[in-house]
Formats: sequence, structure tokens, C-alpha cells
Amino acid sequence: MTIDIERAVVSGAAAQAESLTTPAGLQAIATLKRRRTLVLTLNLATWLTLLAWAASILQTGGWTVFEAVAFIAFAVGALWPVLGFWNAVIGLVQLHGVRAGLVRVAPFLAAGRSDTALSVNTAVLMTLRNEDPARAFLRLRTAKESLDATGEGERFSYFVLSDTDQADVAAAEEAALAEWRSAEGEGSRIVYRRRSANTGFKAGNVRDFCTRWGGDFELMLPLDADSLMTGNAIVRLVRIMQAYPKIGILQSLVVGTPSHSAFARVFQFGMRMGMRTYTMGQAWWTADCGPFWGHNALVRIAPFTRDCALPMLPGRPPLGGHILSHDQVEAVLMRRAGFEVRVMPVEDGSFEDNPPNALEFMHRDVRWCQGNMQYLKLLNLPCLLPVSRFQLLWAILMFAGVPAFTVMIALLPALAVDAAAQPEFPVASAKALYVTFLLMSFAPKIAGLIDATLTRGEVQRFGGAMSFTRSAAIEFVFSLLQGSLTAIRTSLFMVGLPFGRSIVWSGQARDARGVSWSEAFSALWPQLVFGIAVIGTLLVISPTVLLWSLPLTAGYLLAVPFAVLTAWPPLGRWMQKRGVAAIPEDLAPPPEVTRVQAGRGSDNGV
Repeated sequence: MTIDIERAVVSGAAAQAESLTTPAGLQAIATLKRRRTLVLTLNLATWLTLLAWAASILQTGGWTVFEAVAFIAFAVGALWPVLGFWNAVIGLVQLHGVRAGLVRVAPFLAAGRSDTALSVNTAVLMTLRNEDPARAFLRLRTAKESLDATGEGERFSYFVLSDTDQADVAAAEEAALAEWRSAEGEGSRIVYRRRSANTGFKAGNVRDFCTRWGGDFELMLPLDADSLMTGNAIVRLVRIMQAYPKIGILQSLVVGTPSHSAFARVFQFGMRMGMRTYTMGQAWWTADCGPFWGHNALVRIAPFTRDCALPMLPGRPPLGGHILSHDQVEAVLMRRAGFEVRVMPVEDGSFEDNPPNALEFMHRDVRWCQGNMQYLKLLNLPCLLPVSRFQLLWAILMFAGVPAFTVMIALLPALAVDAAAQPEFPVASAKALYVTFLLMSFAPKIAGLIDATLTRGEVQRFGGAMSFTRSAAIEFVFSLLQGSLTAIRTSLFMVGLPFGRSIVWSGQARDARGVSWSEAFSALWPQLVFGIAVIGTLLVISPTVLLWSLPLTAGYLLAVPFAVLTAWPPLGRWMQKRGVAAIPEDLAPPPEVTRVQAGRGSDNGV
């Protein structure tokens, strides 16, 4: 059976190789090869230039062990910023430097703007595990109301797929379902199912749906407990999938919902700035091998069920066993099966909530880290397309650079001693490399600011020039401080992974709440100790190096007050009232966002 499957995959890959276009006929294979060759050349040339530059600085006076380790750490840590830099540059060029850039990147979008009636049935899924039922059901009900208002509501059914194992939460889910069904009346097409075991985690939950009900639908729309989508946005996605049967996954661009959490407000403002240019650049060259984020996306059920079953990883957890970060694996398997995986590089009525404070953000980050590091065991999956295989490596690099970055910071005192002992040390070159690296790391945000400035009316959507500039400045400082917190937490977690350290994947805290000083200190004392050690040593060895390092090291010392202050409810409400870090949905929320806000009251995280 396995041999037959692999033969079929090889045959499909060979047939595609002979084709002149991608499976959906959207783009020429030759064009995509040229784009990918250019991106590979730009990234390799930039990375090697940075390495040569760093080597020319570090080798002054001969190599020491510290300098060699720092060079290796820099080589690993520079990969992600370089890729982000070129994605942002390419995206900015497509948005403002060429004609019809969006058509070049996403030629399928036109089908979503048609008025074609829907002819396929879609299942809207919400996966739950120990989440707030009232919060989750409100979002799903709002999506249904919005879909019904489009006139296409009869084509959609709704499934609440629960893996909840807490009795009180399960009872609340059942009560919320009963109330919803009662309000909808007969023929509501609402199904609730709760599994007794969380086998396969979220991926197993969705696969259970596919095997039980998938045959009744052509498409499914997985939603997380914090997901919200407008009916018009969903209908546009379905029209695209309807027009192109060889698109297997169509991922919408997901943006944050308005929040009165100070942390979430600033974080999502920064994400909003960098997301459009980055995604546009990424989609320009990944094209039919795009990403899947596991929610707020349409999935074609038949090939998903047939071809996207996740393998069981060899070895024991946390790196063996069931795959945690299932989404990107499913994307590469869908592409291997001969279907396209596309992302819509435009903001179009697709929302999610962001973590309400720094502690919840770090918790989410290490969950993703554990899941992504499992991809190390999947890089040799047979018959993957080169770009799909790189997508897995790309997800690994997202976290592999974090401990490398931490090692570079830890070695600063030793490197400062070596530099001070060498009169010929190229100080100016070192400063220039440092600034260049910082700018490259922030390239997606900088490109996003340029994009917003060049797009007519965009700055006004964020509250006007003064508010926009103020928010951008705050977010820049915020990113530096928050990055230090996350780097230490993720680095420590990755050190523990080979020794069996794991994290529980369960319900998340999504609503705004305060963080006490004791809670922050208990979670962030490693950051504080690391900061005292590095900054204290630099203060003695080289105050000049310390001063230059502060954008990257101040966050360690300020970790505890940063976590407390950015979670302080009065600050968040003050920022919301005055439009600090406002996003367009703060100022002109769509009806669906307003509905959720009204339903949850003023003390929720929306």
C-alpha cells in the first residue's frame, strides 16, 4: 500500500514537472522558477556578505574560541533576518514599484470579486479545548449571522469540535449549544461533538471530522476559538476555491481584533505594519507552495482527507509522537498531492485575538517552538517539492536563530575584552555591521511603514499622521524590549527539548488581565539574571559597548516592569481611549467586530 502511494505521488510530481503552469493554471512554472532563483541568489549573496563582513571584524588579531562561537551564532542568527528583509523589499516593490503587482502575486483574487452564486457546500469548524465557551460560541454565531446576511447561508453548516476534558467547561459548551440551537430553530445545521480523548491534538480533532462528516462537504473552514471572519470574506474565499478546483488550501491574511490590552494593542499594530509587505513578498515567490496557519483558511476536504494524514514521528515526545504544529506539514502534503496552497496577501475580514500580555505571548511562542522543531524529523519526507521542503526548514529557522542570538549577547563581554586588547580593531566597521543587522531585522516593519505612507488614505485609517507616528515609535521600543523577554524564554526551552522538556497544549488565556509583580518576577527572573550578568560585566569592561548594546540588552533588566506595565488594565484603557497603537478596526470596526464587542461587554480582550 505504501509503495502504491509513493508511486502515485512520484507520478503526480512527474506530470506536474511536464506542465507549463501550476496545477490551477494560474502561473507559468518558468516564471516561478525565475522568481525563486532570484530570491535564492539575493538571500545567499546577502547572507554570505554579512558573514564575510563579520569574519573580517572577528578575525582581527587572530581567532579565539569566543570569536569562533560568536561567528557561528551570527551565521545561524542572520538567516531569518535576511529572509525577512528580502521578503519585505520584494513585497514593497510589488505594492508600489510595479504595475498590477497584486495581480502578479495573486491572480486568483479576481474570482472572489465576482457575483457567481455558490455551488459547493462548506463546513465551518470551530475546534475547542478548555476554552471560554461563551466567547467562542459568540464568534461562531457572529460568523453565521454574517454569512446568512450574504444570501449564501444555505451553503454552510457549522460544527463545534470539542476536545475539552474539564467537566464544567464541557457543561458550559453544551448549554451554549442548546441556547444557540433554540435561537436558530429547526434546520439550523449546527453540530456539536466532544471527543473523550485528545488524540492527535487539534489535527486529530479535524481529521475525526473529515472521516465522519467530510464526505458531505467539498470545503471546510477551520476556525480557532478566537477566530472571527465576516460573511463577505468567507464567500469570496469560497468563490475562489469554486473557480479553481486545484487550489487545495486558501489561507486568508489574519489580522488582530481591537483590544484594550496595552500589550496586544502595540503588538498587533506592529504585526499590521509588517504583515502586508512581508506576505506580499513571500507570496510572490512561494506562489503555489504557500503557508497554512491552521485556521481562517479554506481547505478542500477530499484531498486533505486522502493525502494529508500526518505521520507519527519516531521517538518519544516532545520531538517524537504526534505532530503538534500540524498546519505547515498539511500544506506541504497538500502540495505534494498536486494541489496548490495559496495565501491571500490582502486584509479582508479575517481576524484573531493576540495574546493579552507578555507571559501569554511567551507561552504561545514556546508551544510553536516545540511544534516547529519537530519538523527536523520531516525534512526527509519523500517527494516534496523543493519550495515545500524549504517551508519546513524556514519554520525551523524561525526558532533556531533565537538561541543563536542569545549566545551572541552572552559573548558580548568576552568580545569586548578581545576588542579592547587590539588597537587595530575595526570599531567603525563593527558599528556599521551592528546597525545594518538591526535595520535588516526591522525591515518588515520599516517596509510596512513606507507602504502605509505611500498608500492613499492608509495613514488616516490608523488615526492620522500624528497618531500613526507616535504609535510606530512606541511599537519600535516595544519590539526591542519584548524581543529580549522572548529570546531568553525560548532559548531555555530549546535547551530542555532534547532532555524531554515539553509544554501542555490546552486552552489559552485570551482576555485582558493584569499581571502582578510577583507573577512577573516568578516567570522572568532568568531574563533579569541574564541582564544583570551581561550589562554589569559590560559596565565594568566597556561602557561604550554597553551603550551600543542597550537596544538589545535593556529588555533583560526591564523584563519584569515591562510585563506588569503592558498588562496593566488602566494603561490599556487609556491607550484605547486616546487611540494609541490604534488599528483601522478600532476607529471603524466592521459590524461583526462590533457585534462581538457588544456581546462580550467592555471587559473583554476584543
